[in-house]
Amino acid sequence: MTYCLGIVTKHGLVMASDSRTNAGTDQASVCRKMFTFEVPGERALVLLTSGSLSLSQSVVSLLQADFDRGEGLARVTSMYEAARAIGAQVRKVREVDCDPLEKDGYHFNVHFLLGGQIGEEAPQLYMIYPQGNPLRATEESPYLQIGETKYGRPILDRGIKFDTTSLEEAAKYALISLDSTMRSNVTVGPPIDIVAYHAGELKITRHRRLAENDPHLVQTRRQWEQVLRRAIHEMPLVTFNDAPALTV
Repeated sequence: MTYCLGIVTKHGLVMASDSRTNAGTDQASVCRKMFTFEVPGERALVLLTSGSLSLSQSVVSLLQADFDRGEGLARVTSMYEAARAIGAQVRKVREVDCDPLEKDGYHFNVHFLLGGQIGEEAPQLYMIYPQGNPLRATEESPYLQIGETKYGRPILDRGIKFDTTSLEEAAKYALISLDSTMRSNVTVGPPIDIVAYHAGELKITRHRRLAENDPHLVQTRRQWEQVLRRAIHEMPLVTFNDAPALTV
């Protein structure tokens, strides 16, 4: 399983992913799910993947080959075109692999998150579905998720605001969202990759990979748990009609 998310604000983007591809009683595989495509001063793109590892690797390999030749993501002139270019490669892989997979009872399952900036266009965030069609994040819904999304969603719903959330705050929300998911689902796990991209930079300068025992991740987890417990303690008591308050 996987959990990846992207957050877009007026200040830029935060992209984050876990690195676990399989989990069980005797196995946990680790594989990077974040990929960058960058021409400093011209474009900076971050791609996150979820779903079948073999399918996502095929799509990324095609995208990288085109990029190295100056095609595809290296040539498109807008983020929408970039999302469509990824969708085209998803369809190409689908044409090759979908029928054999379905014949053996497997679904064609692969999703992507694309965040970045091209030229003077504002930073944008897209999700690309298994059918190849893109969905863009908006000011009203400024984050997107793929993979195991439910555990990390509540804090994003309550906290992320396009106009007022800073990049520093967005990075904190992303880290807590990922840690909350890892706490509740063993199939999502470290290392965590996180990128913070400031609008207008057109290069990726803030990337960090956090292992399970990374001091910053440990401190974030401990402090968040303490804050939650303190908040519960300080909230009003729940009353039950005329019954005595629960003070024990």
